[in-house]
Amino acid sequence: MLTSLALILLLGFFGSAVAQKLHLPGLLGMLLVGILLGPSQLNLLSSSMLSISADLRQLALIIILTRAGLSLDLADLKRVGRPALLMCFVPACFEIFGMVLLAPRLLGISTLDAAIMGAVVAAVSPAVIVPRMIRLMDEGWGAEKSIPQLILAGASVDDVFVIVLFTAFTGMAQGGSFSPVALLSVPVSIVLGLAAGLGLGTGLARWLDRPALRLPVQVLLLLSLAFLLVEGENRLEGLIPFSGLLAVMGTGIGLQRRSKACAKALSGAFSTLWVGAEVILFVLVGAEVDVRYAAAAGAMAVITVLGALCFRAVGVCVCLLGSGFSPREKLFCILSYLPKATVQAAIGGVPLAMGLGCGEIVLTVAVIAILVTAPLGALGIELSYRTLLSRNGVSDAPEELPPEPTL
Repeated sequence: MLTSLALILLLGFFGSAVAQKLHLPGLLGMLLVGILLGPSQLNLLSSSMLSISADLRQLALIIILTRAGLSLDLADLKRVGRPALLMCFVPACFEIFGMVLLAPRLLGISTLDAAIMGAVVAAVSPAVIVPRMIRLMDEGWGAEKSIPQLILAGASVDDVFVIVLFTAFTGMAQGGSFSPVALLSVPVSIVLGLAAGLGLGTGLARWLDRPALRLPVQVLLLLSLAFLLVEGENRLEGLIPFSGLLAVMGTGIGLQRRSKACAKALSGAFSTLWVGAEVILFVLVGAEVDVRYAAAAGAMAVITVLGALCFRAVGVCVCLLGSGFSPREKLFCILSYLPKATVQAAIGGVPLAMGLGCGEIVLTVAVIAILVTAPLGALGIELSYRTLLSRNGVSDAPEELPPEPTL
């Protein structure tokens, strides 16, 4: 396991550096390294490392969502208003609808199988989007209309909504029926998760903001409580709808509202943790990818994924009607809502493990969605934000901006 961890970190950093030298997002290099190291190619990662891959990926998500909460000001979201709420579920609904229309015709599957496939593919990747939106927030891009905050919050809630739909559709495929109660659990889990996190963060602010507690201790305490919140979701499953990851982000928001100085110091520490966590996350996501599945699916699967993305783009535009965003800002929101990676890697193989007839094709399309949209979305964000967004209300020419940070 230690050898595998060393390979992940060393080659992951190397792959990221090479990608950045080629003016590509670093995560693309990490994903490719993961594919090479994974079981489908060189098979250099130990079985013990792969057995805890899901836990390590979740750890990385906890780190970046905590960092997001420490940077997110609820006043900015209130200023955006209705579009912030709609971005949490409307684009995903449009993409699932697009998949239901396209997949039966292009891939020859049933409508229900297409709905399952749509639920797997529709979730955006917080691991790709959140760190980039945090950077834009720190640098002041889109600050006048709180565009990064809008995308960050929407991407975080989007996953909860999509996973509930995925559970409902797979239940129907196993012989059950669609339950409206499952849909009602979505807003409940969101509200309870955020409320629990905000309450915990508000209470923590007074306790953590003491000279006696050194910053490393504060970081470890906050991480430990975040782990317990995620475990709370597992323990409450079937009893009370509760989103552990949203509670983690809510804790950061509550702490930031009560003590901005403490939140700023913690945010810097979590940024440092993310340097290593990001490499582990994306290399392990790459290791889950089996290129043979993608190659076997052919062009039709790629066309299906791209077609569903067009429906998602329409959904984003619907959310932003009446928002006052310029066409350039709307285009940036569309590009930012493209990347998929972590959720697809986590649940793409579930239908196959459940023995559903659509399992193999769903996994194949999930793999293709990662390979196509993760670099496409990341590239879209990295190459467009200078042109499409204003910085602190003023549009800057690309040549006047500081160079892109390197790893």
